[in-house]
Amino acid sequence: MTPMTPGPEWVDEHGNEIEDHDRGLVFDLRTLVDRRRALTLLGGLGVAGALAACSTTSPTTAGSAAASGSASSTVGSGAALVEAPDETAGPFPGDGSNGQNVLDDSGIVRQDIRSSIGSSTTTAEGVPLTIKLTVKDLSTSSALVGAAVYAWHCDRDGLYSMYSQGAEDENYLRGVQATDESGTATFTSIYPGCYAGRWPHVHFEVYSKVEDATSSGPIVKTSQIALPQAACEAVYATSGYEQSVGNLSRVSLQSDNVFGDDGGAQQVATMSGSASTGYTAALTIGV
Repeated sequence: MTPMTPGPEWVDEHGNEIEDHDRGLVFDLRTLVDRRRALTLLGGLGVAGALAACSTTSPTTAGSAAASGSASSTVGSGAALVEAPDETAGPFPGDGSNGQNVLDDSGIVRQDIRSSIGSSTTTAEGVPLTIKLTVKDLSTSSALVGAAVYAWHCDRDGLYSMYSQGAEDENYLRGVQATDESGTATFTSIYPGCYAGRWPHVHFEVYSKVEDATSSGPIVKTSQIALPQAACEAVYATSGYEQSVGNLSRVSLQSDNVFGDDGGAQQVATMSGSASTGYTAALTIGV
């Protein structure tokens, strides 16, 4: 905008320019008109155009802004490592803390946990489920290689081996695995049913090493994995899971007595697959 040049009406009798605030109504009105013209011009350019016209950012500043935007994107994507909340092992842990201990049984260190070991070889039936739990050091985000994960869950009928009536002589759907070079312990299992009062889930305990898991060593983390609703609904629509349909309809992640604090925000597994071919449930936790 071209600056307003002083006219004769804004010069005193000695030829000196009169200050803006003393020039009177005519000057004020003309200034207002010129400002409105400027605003109209900026409006025509649009917000983006106005910002571009005013931008004289140096390459260094622009680089810093780009870096800042990238960092915000990473945080917003949920990539940050988080610690899974500590949860109860429940009444059916099978780790010796509440009755029987399966962890000192020969054969408990295994990837496929669908069948019982020992005197029974019963295989639990249901939609295939692969469980992948990745364990990382919370302070460094590095994978914990050689740690041990003990995983267990109920069967298609909502029964826990070793404890539930009709499954007392079984120990299926329980097993220990060491974490691999990526910090991941993998289990081959079946999709658990939904029993009254609880959202579908998988229990797990993390140990520093397999030897600790199988000899009642110290537990690093006890928590639970929540299974996503869409996958649950798809599985429970298949044969054999009929009773889970009604149980699921009467509970939610928000009303569940374990996940209800935050709706399982840090515990809901990432799922892939289908009810017809089987699912994979994956979760990464920091310990």
